Amino acid sequence: MLTYGQAIVIAVVQGVTELFPVSSLGHSVLVPAWIGGEWETLVTQSSQGSSEASFYLAFVVALHVATALALLFFFRADWVRIVRGFLRSARRSVGERRLSALDPDERLAWLIIIATIPVGITGLALEHVFRTIFAKPVAASAFLFVNGLILLAGERLRRQAPSPAIPAAPVSVGGTHAASGSRSAEEVAEAHESDVRISRLPHIGALAIGSLQILALFAGISRSGVTMVGGLWKGLSHEDAARFAFLLATPVILAAGVLKVPALFGSAGEHIHGQVAVGFVVTGIAAYFSVRFLVRYFEKHTLMPFAIYCLIAGGISLVRFAAF
Repeated sequence: MLTYGQAIVIAVVQGVTELFPVSSLGHSVLVPAWIGGEWETLVTQSSQGSSEASFYLAFVVALHVATALALLFFFRADWVRIVRGFLRSARRSVGERRLSALDPDERLAWLIIIATIPVGITGLALEHVFRTIFAKPVAASAFLFVNGLILLAGERLRRQAPSPAIPAAPVSVGGTHAASGSRSAEEVAEAHESDVRISRLPHIGALAIGSLQILALFAGISRSGVTMVGGLWKGLSHEDAARFAFLLATPVILAAGVLKVPALFGSAGEHIHGQVAVGFVVTGIAAYFSVRFLVRYFEKHTLMPFAIYCLIAGGISLVRFAAF
């Protein structure tokens, strides 16, 4: 049975590692495996059973919903504009709905939809296969090491193109104060400018970036990490690549969580409702402060520290679990 102490630790790990480019799924496998004992049985049980029968998976599902809600709350001003843009474009005729004819908010809405389709289809079809085959300590360790290599490759690509292919440019930010909450007017304006730059991506580029999210079905590969690398590959700055990664992650994480929430009301959720409630709150808080930190961090910094961490943690874990 999941204790409150385990629930809090796993909730903190989920809230941080889902958004940091170090793989939450990989850490949800490796952290209990490293601790061992009753913790390790959580991973063993979840990789062998169905999501409807596993209380650990049901718990993790609730944490994913909390992470998605934290992202929605932090980017609420952006999502208000994006949803309004989608509704405006949906009212237009087919000819007027071409990406080249849309305003930045409309275009960004369609880029997110296009980029989400591949992982949505693949996740629905193969999630169980990926979880039961690869959500094991040895595999998670290997993929975490690979994740480090991917982040290093992204930085190499970025250095080869020192000037962003999609340059920063002053834009009109009228109306961006809506739903800005605690963010200052300057931060809201900067966020809008970033969204405008992201909206200049070609739709094929957005599709390529979004397709990289499929790799995150492997425990150890970070969703935010691979999509950030994809953004750097397509010419975005670190700041814009991080924002696009977080915007892309929100509907995917939320949908994956909501689809499996009914498991919490079945046999898997029995006797852990209190732990779920505590974990939900802890994850939401951890995720909010994580995204707040990362948005500012990537204004001036790179993926390199996370790449080094993944290489070290993945390598040590691989030696540890492959030897037993």
